[in-house]
Amino acid sequence: MVLTALRGALGFLSQLPVGHSEAAWNAFAASSTAFPLAGYVVGALVAIPFLATDVAPAPVVAAGYLVAVVLVVGVNHADGLADLGDAAAVHGEASERREVMRDTTVGVGAVLALGTVLAVLALGALATAALAPLVAVALVVAAEVSAKLAMATVACLGRPSHEGFGATVVGDKQPTDLAGPLAVTAPLAVLVVPATAVAVLAGLAVAALVRRWAHARLDGVGGDVLGATNELARAAALHAGVAATALLGEVPLWTRW
Repeated sequence: MVLTALRGALGFLSQLPVGHSEAAWNAFAASSTAFPLAGYVVGALVAIPFLATDVAPAPVVAAGYLVAVVLVVGVNHADGLADLGDAAAVHGEASERREVMRDTTVGVGAVLALGTVLAVLALGALATAALAPLVAVALVVAAEVSAKLAMATVACLGRPSHEGFGATVVGDKQPTDLAGPLAVTAPLAVLVVPATAVAVLAGLAVAALVRRWAHARLDGVGGDVLGATNELARAAALHAGVAATALLGEVPLWTRW
């Protein structure tokens, strides 16, 4: 069941050619734990360019990472961020904001949201590329897992804003369902470099802020909110990890015990 849910999560959260069956989707929709598990797989793939930090210039490594994110993750989450940006620019009722999110027209809010987050992610990748290869890889994996944990958090603590694709994932989940995602993310907080724990906490902070905003402005959570949470949490977690590395060092926690 776990492997089926993981395949479904990868089919929904990435471009990998797995998990597109109805059984995989249903297993994923019922499992919040599959979110961060998929984050480990996606994170390991997009972190590959950082294995070359000792031999390639930092801008080249950072560019490789951004390309890997697009190839592995695709554009669905970025589309959610764009829609949320347009909704944030609207002054009106929650129903009006949701209507703007369904509109295929790209507004100024979408451009600003996508441009800002992409710039932040690129700068975070550039700073990460200056670290030792294994530390850089650990931070990138942690950022991706943190982003998926953030999605699981919003799904478990949020309420559906309307009937739709996102409601299938959010509707049946309870706050207690967050125990599984937290458990599978715990190794990043206690076994790797100190900064990975900070990256995980950053993703949770983003989830709390996005959920609060979505409940207040959209009357709940939908698929676009989940996608935007992923993009925002990844960028925040990567920067938090880099900053924490500068303050706490690169030595793995388990070697200090």
